[in-house]
Amino acid sequence: MRDRADFERYVEQRSARLLQAAYLLCRDWGTAEDLLQTALAKAWLAWRRVGDDPDPYVYRILTNTHASWWRRRWRGEVPIGTLPDTAGEDRTGEVGTREAVRQALAALPDRQRAVVVLRYFADLPDPRIAEILGCSVATVRSQASRALAKLRVDPAAIAATTSGEPS
Repeated sequence: MRDRADFERYVEQRSARLLQAAYLLCRDWGTAEDLLQTALAKAWLAWRRVGDDPDPYVYRILTNTHASWWRRRWRGEVPIGTLPDTAGEDRTGEVGTREAVRQALAALPDRQRAVVVLRYFADLPDPRIAEILGCSVATVRSQASRALAKLRVDPAAIAATTSGEPS
């Protein structure tokens, strides 16, 4: 049976990777931290029932929570005139290629983005992704295929679409 020490070990070992996955889903570090905190709180409530490999369970909570937050129209953000002091630096760096990847991911629909993040970032196999997203393996493959097709068409147009610039 899983206990508190087991959960703490899991959080220590996996939180950085889970935070990066959360960021790729929502494209905002603050929201990603909130998303991860919510997912870990939900995981803790069911921790004793989680199997030997908690990753699929936690990734599923992460993607489902993101989807439910996305369905809510109001995000709780209030624009302000000046930027606050930054607490830290962007963990992904200022590399142009990374920004292009972020923008391309942002242009994908939520389900396709989740499949791409879980498949290529979390390196999960299709059956595990299907389990996490609550769909069939065929759906995972078709969503991945559609996402990759969109990304191959014209990455520059995708980036311009997300930034509001004409292509």
